[in-house]
Amino acid sequence: MSGTTLGMFFVILAYIAIMVGVGVWFSKKNNNVNDFYLGGRKLGPLVTAMSAEASDMSSWLLMGLPGVAYLSGIADAGWTAIGLAVGTYFNWLIVAKRLRRYTVAAGNAITVPDFFSNRFRDKSHLLLGISALVIVIFFIPYTASGFAACGKLFSSLFGISYVPAMLISAVVIVGYTALGGFLAASTTDFIQSIVMSLALIFVVCFGVQVAGGFDVVIDNASRLPGYLSMTNTYDPVSGSSNPYSFISIVSTFAWGLGYFGMPHILLRFMAIEDERKLTLSRRVASVWVVISMSVAIFIGVVGYSISKNGTIETLSGSDSETLIIKIAQFMSGHGVFAIIIGGIVLAGILACTMSTADSQLLAASSSISQNILKDVLKLKISEKGMMVTARLTVVAIAIIAVFIARDPNSSVFCIVSFAWAGVGGAFGPLMLFSLFWRRTNRYGALAGMVSGGAMVFIWKYLVRPIGGAWDVYELLPAFLVASAFIVVVSLLTPPPEQEILDEFDSI
Repeated sequence: MSGTTLGMFFVILAYIAIMVGVGVWFSKKNNNVNDFYLGGRKLGPLVTAMSAEASDMSSWLLMGLPGVAYLSGIADAGWTAIGLAVGTYFNWLIVAKRLRRYTVAAGNAITVPDFFSNRFRDKSHLLLGISALVIVIFFIPYTASGFAACGKLFSSLFGISYVPAMLISAVVIVGYTALGGFLAASTTDFIQSIVMSLALIFVVCFGVQVAGGFDVVIDNASRLPGYLSMTNTYDPVSGSSNPYSFISIVSTFAWGLGYFGMPHILLRFMAIEDERKLTLSRRVASVWVVISMSVAIFIGVVGYSISKNGTIETLSGSDSETLIIKIAQFMSGHGVFAIIIGGIVLAGILACTMSTADSQLLAASSSISQNILKDVLKLKISEKGMMVTARLTVVAIAIIAVFIARDPNSSVFCIVSFAWAGVGGAFGPLMLFSLFWRRTNRYGALAGMVSGGAMVFIWKYLVRPIGGAWDVYELLPAFLVASAFIVVVSLLTPPPEQEILDEFDSI
């Protein structure tokens, strides 16, 4: 390991030590499971905003988005980013405040399955059990994708074998999450959002300078047909432009629908101390998302000019996702300060992944220990016992995720895409109807959740392979089918009890 690489390694090591320290600090502040899983509803507006967005972005922000823009131009990355930005804004605008208020009124629910069960007075616990299983089914692989991304990062940077690198990453994430719970995860996510922002700033400034200036970057990109177009894409193999179809635009834009059902984001809404501060949180989160994704896409465009002038090697296929890593490695060869900056950039990539993995881990853990063991199976566990159970569940889920992530050839992006669609399709429509349509009843809620989750599998493996007009991201048809089932089944079955309607009206 060279001196430069060793220097960056110590920067990342210091960053990891800070994350674990946060977990140890907050371990003293968890007195019960409400604290462990929802932070006692004590989050401030800035931590609420930035932790929600950091937990959402994952390594996709610093690896996937620049990689797509580098290869094919701004259309694919741009429409996806627009969809996510719109979804982010409307999730904060129409869901956040009402959900914060409703979860308190509906039996002080501390998890999303709790809210669904309490909202519809589901004494059978079917809603609770099925929604908890949905989270477990989709979030354990999601967590595994985070472990895998960390393992691939350390393996490619420092020459460590993939499995040991992945295990070390998992131990760190599990450590601060199991110790500090929701408050630790939210605080570390807030710190990680800052590190991610610094990484984007350093890379884009250094990249433009090395490329020869902003004018050179734009001029080089303009010479590639369709590269800077939102209606065409550049084909790096043929060197020609291909139209970006309306179906493709709708498909990528549909990513934004997933926000309405993501437990790790919704929990931040539920956890803020003062619902009146959610307006500030919305503004901060929306601005950060738009700026960060725009910069990430522009880094992909800058990357083309850097590789064209020979500063870094030309990247192809999935190697394009290592663009920022290559820039950071080149950057670190320019003195001690540059080594530190390079280490911060690489820590930013690690931060993206860790901030998502810890939140998925906590959401899956709460579904098992709180919703399935305590609420569905009715195990009588003391308050102290529940805290032990909560931490042991985090460890158990992590072990399963490590087993899933053991294959270094697994596709991180495919796992994330499918998990996002699964949870978004099952929970997104139900969350919106639960908050905004008083006629929604228990039967419609069950039908919508099951049909949405099932349609993700059906569309992904049976319909989408047909291609053509059917090649649409599975979240969109799942969302539409679930919405239709909620409306039709609710109207065909008895209306909600008066108690439920009165509670809804009060919110």
